[in-house]
Amino acid sequence: MTREPSELDKVAEAWVDKMAEMSPSFSTYIGKKGGEDQLDDASPEGQEEEARQMRRVLAEVNATTPRDKVDEVTKDAMRNSLELGLEIHDAGLWKRDLNVIASPAQGIRDIFDLSPTATEHDWENLSKRMRAVPEAIDGYIRSLREGIKAGDTPATRQVVMNLEQAQGIAAADGFFNKFAAAAKVGDSELSAALKSEVEAAGKVATEGYAALAEFFKNELMPNANKEDAIGRERYALFSRRFLGAKVDLDETYEWGIEELARVTKEQNEVANQIKPGASVQEAIEVLNNDASRKLHSKDELQKWMQKLSDTAIEKLNGTHFDIAEPLRTLECMIAPTNSGAIYYTGPTDDFSRPGRMWWSVPDGVTEFDTWRETTTVYHEGVPGHHLQVAQQVYNRAELNSWRRLASWSSGHGEGWALYAERLMADLGFLDDPGDRLGMLDGQRMRAARVVLDLGVHLGKQKLDGSGKWDFDYALDFMGKNVNMSKEFVNFEVHRYFGWPGQAPSYKIGQRIWEQIRDEYRAKKGADWDIKEFHREALNLGGLGLDTLKFALLG
Repeated sequence: MTREPSELDKVAEAWVDKMAEMSPSFSTYIGKKGGEDQLDDASPEGQEEEARQMRRVLAEVNATTPRDKVDEVTKDAMRNSLELGLEIHDAGLWKRDLNVIASPAQGIRDIFDLSPTATEHDWENLSKRMRAVPEAIDGYIRSLREGIKAGDTPATRQVVMNLEQAQGIAAADGFFNKFAAAAKVGDSELSAALKSEVEAAGKVATEGYAALAEFFKNELMPNANKEDAIGRERYALFSRRFLGAKVDLDETYEWGIEELARVTKEQNEVANQIKPGASVQEAIEVLNNDASRKLHSKDELQKWMQKLSDTAIEKLNGTHFDIAEPLRTLECMIAPTNSGAIYYTGPTDDFSRPGRMWWSVPDGVTEFDTWRETTTVYHEGVPGHHLQVAQQVYNRAELNSWRRLASWSSGHGEGWALYAERLMADLGFLDDPGDRLGMLDGQRMRAARVVLDLGVHLGKQKLDGSGKWDFDYALDFMGKNVNMSKEFVNFEVHRYFGWPGQAPSYKIGQRIWEQIRDEYRAKKGADWDIKEFHREALNLGGLGLDTLKFALLG
């Protein structure tokens, strides 16, 4: 039965409409019509307008009396989100918003991966959107210039890597030129006039990124911050932003050290199962030399992902989860980029674009190890991000659009995905020692970055007591705790240094999810049913973890 919308629901629905109006990228992401030919405004004026709208909506939320428990949860979630958003705005962090993975420098390009391409009208919109790139970049540059004026700029190493990224996009064979050159509608070519316009627009967008590269090189680099650490006060803001919860940062750091040791011990035990007496590295060598665990092309990778994902959906539906029919379609995709990232994008509101798992394969990589990536498919797909995100989109009978489409915290989302990985191990899907070692490899990485991220940004002493955490120590520490290429580790450590609080939210989020589950089980006693817990938790949508605890435990 569909819930009758409350006054608070109406406020939330209107806020989603305003968010989509202010952010065409958000509108595209959720599949809302409108703005397909536009880009977000990252200028100082755009930042101020967003803050003004948040203050207006916060006042409306605070003035509304909840009608029922659904409203109580919505009010708690919206108030926490809006208040924190305003705190972050007022702290001026938008003036230094640059990192190597999730800042406007990447976002302006990334939205083209999700932009519709099915019709000539879609390509007319894309042509306009590409022509909007220079203006969007100009607004973003003006915001970063405010940081230069205030003496509050991103760290030098973030600027260096962003300069390389921007130069890559601005190259003759950069993204926009290749994107435009490949423009088609299905298997059909565009009309000659439209094809010419799309290619011209691609050149305009490319020029926009050339201007961004010049700004990074000539203006931002000379004024970049020599200090990597964000500091305790600002870190606390970022931690709350990504968790939707306030945690004791010092206790969490100590827990991270303990959790890293625990996972490492478990990893050593599994390595011994793969080869008696073997170290983790020796066990990995055995797995890497196992031809039955190798994939030899992007095409093989895509087909393997799809089969594993489809099998998980089939086996979990009706046992530990109720998976509605629209959620049973998950498309596993090879991304058009080559950053090495693996990520999930949710379905549109009407499921006309299904949930998708993307793998951005680096240039030159042609072999893939299934032992390492089985747990990744569960993380990104089912029961991980796809089940979580698509379920909240699906639950329109109970949730307003803000709860379904706009409410998200990394601690909730990524914490659930790590919870899902461990759950799949507990359910027997990772009984193969190689696949289990792959899961533990990921869990160890996530524990290590709790220690690294907090250590760096809070100015903690190195674990050996020889002074404070710095980049070289962090790089060496991470290299010893993950079995990835040096290039991957280098990128990841740059990510942690430039995006404080985000990477730890995975493992801390998992910790809080498991704490909530255990308290829920104790509360239910003999009536405990894990399927019921999963259904109730996922039907709530993407909440901050403090709100999730309130919703499930009271």
